[in-house]
Amino acid sequence: MRVGITILPEARWADQESKWRAAEQLGFDHAWTYDHLVWGGLPDSPWFGTTPTLTAAAMVTSTIRLGTFVTSPNFRHPVAFARDVLALDDISAGRFICGIGRGGDLDSGLLGEAPTVGERTERFTEFTRLLDQVLTQDHVTYDGKFFTAHDSRNVPGCVQQPRVPFIVAANAAKGMRLAAEVGQGWVTYGKPTGSEADWWSGLRDSSDRMTEILDAAGRDNASFERHLNADGARGSVYESVDRFEDAVGRARDAGFTDLITHWPRPEKPYAATIDVLETVAAQVLPRIS
Repeated sequence: MRVGITILPEARWADQESKWRAAEQLGFDHAWTYDHLVWGGLPDSPWFGTTPTLTAAAMVTSTIRLGTFVTSPNFRHPVAFARDVLALDDISAGRFICGIGRGGDLDSGLLGEAPTVGERTERFTEFTRLLDQVLTQDHVTYDGKFFTAHDSRNVPGCVQQPRVPFIVAANAAKGMRLAAEVGQGWVTYGKPTGSEADWWSGLRDSSDRMTEILDAAGRDNASFERHLNADGARGSVYESVDRFEDAVGRARDAGFTDLITHWPRPEKPYAATIDVLETVAAQVLPRIS
């Protein structure tokens, strides 16, 4: 089981740098940050840009994989974003992971648009397929419903070939099929339920469904990454060491290969203490990796 840590881009770099360094030193496999203009979970919080944050993180680390959790078409065009992807992949020496999803409700209308959920899903699908195309082909011309490209170039290409890995966020079958089509992995936070037991049961069902979708698409299940937002049930898994170990066991039993957790915050969301995280890193991560 691989374990990642998400560091929200809510503090100035002078206060954030030590967390990114620590994520690598503590032995986490990957580190992420949210890609929003405004996140609904902290709508009044300070917030910083994703691409410069990950660039800075790449400069102070050397081995940990770095990713967007997750980028979306809410405020990005795949041709322009492809240049950021190329730069992040290059600066990190091939450690960048591109998490992609439909995006949050709040920033979906921040630029003056008011797309329906169905339109956002369509746009997400088109965004992901076109991003795949412009990262793997040169001289791309495309005229779609939401995006247009005229002779888009991809030189010099990604360090990771044929391109950086896509981890596609999805809870419903349509998005999961997109993950099987173009993704190197899938990430989910589960579906809202009345109890934690129901949440885990739903995750097992979703993982079984993902297996069926991969089989239908002719994809190799063994090489396909399955990421779980482990803090999606009832707050931070770093509330206690036992809670973290329980999440690992349940996720593994459900077929997940990776947990994505969040750096503890002093208050909700993801309220926990750094002491538990450090204990987990020292005592649990070496046993489960």
